Amino acid sequence: MSIFGKIKDAIFGKKPEPVTQTAAPAAIPQIATPAPSAPVDLPPVDVEAVLSEKAAGKDLNWRTSIVDLMKLLDLDSSLENRKELATELGYTGDKNDSATMNIWLHKQVMSELAHNGGVVPADLKD
Repeated sequence: MSIFGKIKDAIFGKKPEPVTQTAAPAAIPQIATPAPSAPVDLPPVDVEAVLSEKAAGKDLNWRTSIVDLMKLLDLDSSLENRKELATELGYTGDKNDSATMNIWLHKQVMSELAHNGGVVPADLKD
């Protein structure tokens, strides 16, 4: 799973896996079952509220620091993982300039969360 996928799952929660049914033996009569319904649209997730709740009592600056955001979500915040996340999200700058990359990563992660159904305040995306 991608690093951004792990971030998204940690904030949004994992969506339930679809239930697969195995074929019944031929000797047992089949009962007609309704076709699976279309996926239910879930309400948007308030990213700020979820993260603020997780951060209660912790000394982490998740609002501006990608390292603290990843730590808050119990993810590996190593430079190697942040470089991988930067690659996933299309960072074209110098990955050896970690300060610039980290600022870009935080904003990009927040923008991507908003793009994927999260409610993110404008000051966290810009």
